[in-house]
Amino acid sequence: MTYSLRIAILVLFLCFKTAVFAFGESAPEGDQQIMDFSLAGFGEKGKKAWDIAGKSADISTDTIRLKDVTGNFYGQSEDVKLMSDRGDFNKQEALLHLEENVVITTSSGAKLTTDSLDWDRKKKLVSTKELVNIEKNNLTAISSGATGNPDLNMMTLEKDVRVELAPEAPDLREEVGAPPSAQKGKIVITCDGPVQIDYAKNVAAFNRNVRVEKEDIQIYSDTMEVYFTDKKQADSGAAGISSSLMGGSIDKIISRGNVKIIQGQNTSYSDEAVYNGADKKIVLSGQPRLILYSAEDTLSHP
Repeated sequence: MTYSLRIAILVLFLCFKTAVFAFGESAPEGDQQIMDFSLAGFGEKGKKAWDIAGKSADISTDTIRLKDVTGNFYGQSEDVKLMSDRGDFNKQEALLHLEENVVITTSSGAKLTTDSLDWDRKKKLVSTKELVNIEKNNLTAISSGATGNPDLNMMTLEKDVRVELAPEAPDLREEVGAPPSAQKGKIVITCDGPVQIDYAKNVAAFNRNVRVEKEDIQIYSDTMEVYFTDKKQADSGAAGISSSLMGGSIDKIISRGNVKIIQGQNTSYSDEAVYNGADKKIVLSGQPRLILYSAEDTLSHP
């Protein structure tokens, strides 16, 4: 074999070693490392449904180990992007495991961050056992463990849940430096969990040792359901208090089981309490009991 022929064969071999691995083809025996990797799936009419890419990867028989991972899920109404420093993709099970600086963002502005995450492409589910932070509109949720859809429109927060509802923005028409009369305080809801949040249906269900804290009131109960009006309805003048959430306003809050409400020095107990955003009233039912504090009685009976 001539010297020039051996050089040509060597060049072809090196090009093969750095080629991008195409899913569905059989890989040569033994592990390989490649510099760039991409994999895509297509749905009806040849439309791309998802893709995964990484700057470098180690390929084994069943699992592709990735670095600097980027994945995309293309839904009917929303696109989702997943990013992490490292990841493992199981070709047989269609499972993607992400680790280190995991971030999910959606085209509607939602964001999830955690230390590790599993994406089941077949079931269209994402899940984690780690501490997770989810931000959507003016709602921030923190929990230990979560499961839900990749677009984050329906999530179950597993345990030790804390949800913060930010106050609405001040009215820009008010004078600079003047206190915004319409601005309300932050609302914090905590519970043992789980919590189911359905952004599509505008409802959140809290379970086990629920506590609501606002600057002027605290509510305790076994469970709680919070309903929200649609943003379009809220903008058109539909009734609702001014604390916006999920793009709309609070329409109704239903607390059930060992309900205790503290407002100032007054306390109420009941089996159920319903807050109606239309008239901003709370209706107690199930053997309600009120303990009212009277400043006049205190002054006259020291």
